[in-house]
Amino acid sequence: MLTFETMNPNQINSTIELPIMEEFYTIQGEGFHSGRAAYFIRIAGCDVGCVWCDVKESWTAGDHQLMSLDKLIKNVIRSGTKFCVITGGEPCMYDLTTLTNKLKSNNIELAIETSGCYNLKGQIDWYCFSPKKFKSPVEDAYKKANELKVIISHASDFDWAENHAAKVSANCKLYLQSEWSKQERFLPLIIDYVKSNPKWKISLQTHKTMNIP
Repeated sequence: MLTFETMNPNQINSTIELPIMEEFYTIQGEGFHSGRAAYFIRIAGCDVGCVWCDVKESWTAGDHQLMSLDKLIKNVIRSGTKFCVITGGEPCMYDLTTLTNKLKSNNIELAIETSGCYNLKGQIDWYCFSPKKFKSPVEDAYKKANELKVIISHASDFDWAENHAAKVSANCKLYLQSEWSKQERFLPLIIDYVKSNPKWKISLQTHKTMNIP
């Protein structure tokens, strides 16, 4: 019998339940939709292993209780939101078809934040692609990306960002975001880079400065 202590993403029946680390109504703090009211669903489980991840507690699916999709969707609808962000962990480890179909049927606009390491299964209106060096993305991530958000934590990351920007569509919005703990060092470099390369914009983690989740 599958228990939450032993479960892994491959064992979860995502048509009826998902391991949810947290869910809450807040303000989107970064990227294209920054400043917009949004309901966040953080799905547990990730095998990317970013060393600077600020939600490492989301990595292990078995650390978090399974929640029925019916309950989760009721919580989203009860908040009154019109916009929902699915994040993680790495949400594309799961088949999100049932979850996204039910949310869309309630006229809720959907965004996903993903490393692009897995093919997306589900309906999404806005695909935020944030590639990581620790695991290569799938080709489909470049095709689906509405927003490319690259985290800068080393001087070499600017060239790395350009390599990914060359693979997304011409309509994809391009963002550079400093790794939070290194912002004092890298934000000035990002500012100079964007001034010289105006196809990029700066993403700031404004939810941290506002002290909200």
